[in-house]
Amino acid sequence: MRFQEKVALVTGGSRGIGKETAKKLASEGATVAVHYSHAVTKAEDVCAEIYDKYKQKASPFQADISDRDAVNRMVAEVTRELGPIELLVNNAGDVGDMTFDELTPEHWDRIISINLTGPFNVLWSVKDGMIKRKFGRIVNVSSIAALAVRPDQLPYAAAKAGIISLTKSCCRPLAKHNIRINSVAPGAIDTDMLSEVSAEMVEQLRATTPLGRLGEPHEMADVIAYLLSEESSYITGATIIASGGRILIP
Repeated sequence: MRFQEKVALVTGGSRGIGKETAKKLASEGATVAVHYSHAVTKAEDVCAEIYDKYKQKASPFQADISDRDAVNRMVAEVTRELGPIELLVNNAGDVGDMTFDELTPEHWDRIISINLTGPFNVLWSVKDGMIKRKFGRIVNVSSIAALAVRPDQLPYAAAKAGIISLTKSCCRPLAKHNIRINSVAPGAIDTDMLSEVSAEMVEQLRATTPLGRLGEPHEMADVIAYLLSEESSYITGATIIASGGRILIP
């Protein structure tokens, strides 16, 4: 059990990659704080499934991660109810496609606040406790959009590139406190986000992926769990690309 007696906070844990990551960590002994923004019922269902399958404690916690005070309250609540946070998965995000010509400053602000400022807020809220205890493992979820040209996802791609930079820039100052921080850049993953994309686009994504299929959320959860575990004890500041070979292909 790689995460026995560890407390994990998974943001965006009510669906997709976050849900599968919460389940994966619980299956290996972690107590999990399942963060959600609006989908309280889905978060509660994830927690119930975790207890039913693994007999591990999991609780839902709400916060708008773009609101720094709300994040601080959430982290304090998690710590009070479950214990100090030792594992953090910064997964919550929103794509928010909009063409270059349609893009507004207001849309930019919203997407950046969710996908870059939000993860920063959560990281900054948990880091002092990790520093005090001389232990922490952090995984930030980026995207291959950070590595490619995405004019119709301009703020999302910029934010996800920022996540990679944030990860690298935090590596050295955190390492001296026995805190490792890495990121994962998923490709096209079969989550409910794809329900907003046309069937033709989904088929194009599949056809342009060298492995010939979409990724599964549990495959991303496996990568995240590896980066949180001591199996990756000499990896920090890195970004693992998990895209089925689809990296710079449009």
